[in-house]
Amino acid sequence: MSDPKKLAIKDFVYELPDDRIAKFPLPERDQSKLLYYKSGTIADHTFTDLPDLLPADTLLVFNDTKVVQARLLFQKETGGIVEIFCLEPVKPHAEVQLAMQQTEGCTWKCLVGNNKRWKSGKLYVHFDGGTITAEREAQQDGHFLINFAWEPANLTFAEVLERCGKLPLPPYLNRDLTPDDRTRYQTIYANQEGAVAAPTAGLHFTDRVMATIKAKGITTAYLTLHVGAGTFKPVKADVMEAHEMHAEQLYLTKDFIVQLLHQVEQGKPVIPVGTTSMRSLESLYWLGVKVYQQPDLPKDQLHITQWFAYEKSDLPTPAEALTALLNYMTNYNTNHLHASTQIIIAPGYSFRICSGLVTNFHQPESTLLLLVSALIGENWRKIYQHALDNNYRFLSYGDSSLLLP
Repeated sequence: MSDPKKLAIKDFVYELPDDRIAKFPLPERDQSKLLYYKSGTIADHTFTDLPDLLPADTLLVFNDTKVVQARLLFQKETGGIVEIFCLEPVKPHAEVQLAMQQTEGCTWKCLVGNNKRWKSGKLYVHFDGGTITAEREAQQDGHFLINFAWEPANLTFAEVLERCGKLPLPPYLNRDLTPDDRTRYQTIYANQEGAVAAPTAGLHFTDRVMATIKAKGITTAYLTLHVGAGTFKPVKADVMEAHEMHAEQLYLTKDFIVQLLHQVEQGKPVIPVGTTSMRSLESLYWLGVKVYQQPDLPKDQLHITQWFAYEKSDLPTPAEALTALLNYMTNYNTNHLHASTQIIIAPGYSFRICSGLVTNFHQPESTLLLLVSALIGENWRKIYQHALDNNYRFLSYGDSSLLLP
């Protein structure tokens, strides 16, 4: 087993021409190409074939997070524009679900464009029926703490963003927002507001595909991981030990864990849709490890650090870990689990829950490519070269793959 801390990111590079990056979505979501990989063999399909290619008795797990319009274009009193990009809430609630329902005002960690133009004072945006103001509180590690306040004060922050914000497209698209992006950069099942980037593996699903999945007897389940801007964070360190993985907030229900436990106990496949769902499912096992080893763990310590999964021994089985989580939730008399995770899944990782993956094609030298390599090994090169040779479209609006090691 390789030591993931010593992995060199330069070993996960491939040549991605700019014209292979899908700048716009296809007219029909489910007409994307689907690369099917199973045990070393590659075949080309269309995404509508996915239900026929999934293993029997699969539990297909989706991330139902919804992208919020987190880019705000504020105007100075002198008329200049300053862009503020909301990253994560700080107060009065650090929990995304609660922060999106906050009224009157709130504080978020943000990126600020054209910051040098903002010497002092408040910025403002007028929107239909109201105004939001922004004021700097502090600067931290390249980010700013921004205090927001708005009128009418009874609006939630989610409603304010919906009225005056803009969708945050991935930076590598390098283009302006179009009206179509408001719907096409959301999955059809997006439900829980709080992400600043889409779980893009889910963008290919349509009502037609979902109906076929149901007709095939494939079970589906939903969790929520709010994708952060850190998903686009490049790996600049020479080795992974020096790279700080971003943290994301995770929400699950007791019913979901019961459903997952049943699947695991019967030895049936669990296949996540997207890297965010995979990171969530694997984090769930490690959360179970924590409460298995410490049943009275405070709820504010439900966090998986970057290397936690590589530092433990004498581990419970997946069924034991999930059962420990259920017992923990019973003890706390709650049907909902809120946690956070910085887990990095890289070669050397041993999967505990997932047995395959539906995913798009990822950027060179990215943690997402490390995750793919952890699942299927060095064959990732063979897969990506096949995709390049056969005109697959890459990244967020690109084509899809079903990877079964």
